[in-house]
Amino acid sequence: MNRTTSLADMLVVGLLLGGAFWARGQAPDGAVLKSEFIADDMPTPSCHASTIVESDGKLLAAWFGGKREGDKSVGIWLSRHDGERWGKPIEVANGEWTDGTRYPCWNPVLFQPTAGPLMLFYKVGPSPSRWWGMLMTSSNAGETWSKPQKLPEGFLGPIKDKPIELAGGTILCGSSTEDQGWRLHVEWTRDLGQTWDKTGPLNDRTLGAIQPTFLRLSENALGLVCRSQRAGKVLFAKSMDLGRTWGELTPLDVPNPNSGIDATTLADGRHLMVYNDTPRGRTPLNVGLSEDGMKWRNVLALESEAGEYSYPAVIQAKDGKVHVTYTWRREKVKHAVIDAAKLK
Repeated sequence: MNRTTSLADMLVVGLLLGGAFWARGQAPDGAVLKSEFIADDMPTPSCHASTIVESDGKLLAAWFGGKREGDKSVGIWLSRHDGERWGKPIEVANGEWTDGTRYPCWNPVLFQPTAGPLMLFYKVGPSPSRWWGMLMTSSNAGETWSKPQKLPEGFLGPIKDKPIELAGGTILCGSSTEDQGWRLHVEWTRDLGQTWDKTGPLNDRTLGAIQPTFLRLSENALGLVCRSQRAGKVLFAKSMDLGRTWGELTPLDVPNPNSGIDATTLADGRHLMVYNDTPRGRTPLNVGLSEDGMKWRNVLALESEAGEYSYPAVIQAKDGKVHVTYTWRREKVKHAVIDAAKLK
């Protein structure tokens, strides 16, 4: 083989390898602007299920933390970003009930409506099959909070991922239950959590689906993607009436190892999802892009080493930057900032 042929072969091999790395979601140059822990010294030995929001131009993140998931010591912890760094985490809610019994807290969800106070939804109860929904509000971007209020009987609020706000101020929440199998449904409130409505279950007990997150497909069409207990894939459904009724849940060509996901529709119309791109385990943690909410490309790996990296939350801030928080080995909460324009 002559020298020219050898160089050509090497070039072809290099291009093929480069394509393989890209397919596995290695970071495009400059796409990840920052990757940091919200706190190096966490106040609890275990933490999980973070949420992130932008309120009054500042970022806030919350999660549940305690001795271990399901322990009565688990409360809701929150950190505020001052524009330069994350503040010291503080416990803003616990599961102490009116009779003095303390229950574990679960799955906080932060949401800032266009008009109205910052909202913090979370769950309290002995287990996901027996928990109930709670709501606190803040009129000063999370500096102080109202007294916790229990949601009406039969309503849980957003179960893991952020709601979306529709025209007119209706807040649409992806929810789910685990007391009669894993079944998801949609709830909404028109008056900032005072009164509620909901759909019936969107799946039967055999499929096993929870924790939906929404995509804005068009002016009147919404999509949802959700975690699957048995399908081994991310599930998708579509609504043509802004969430009142939904089509059949369909498995996408995206693996799901029975782990939580989150997604958002970017300002440029593309859809972005954060998920574990694997049929089992909770590593790697990846970012995918889609034009229609159904066909996805893995474009970035946030974590790829051994360990658990899971339960992401994702938003796009007003300046266009994408912010992701997620569980890092059940020990810390990690925050990544992404330049969406560099995700091609």
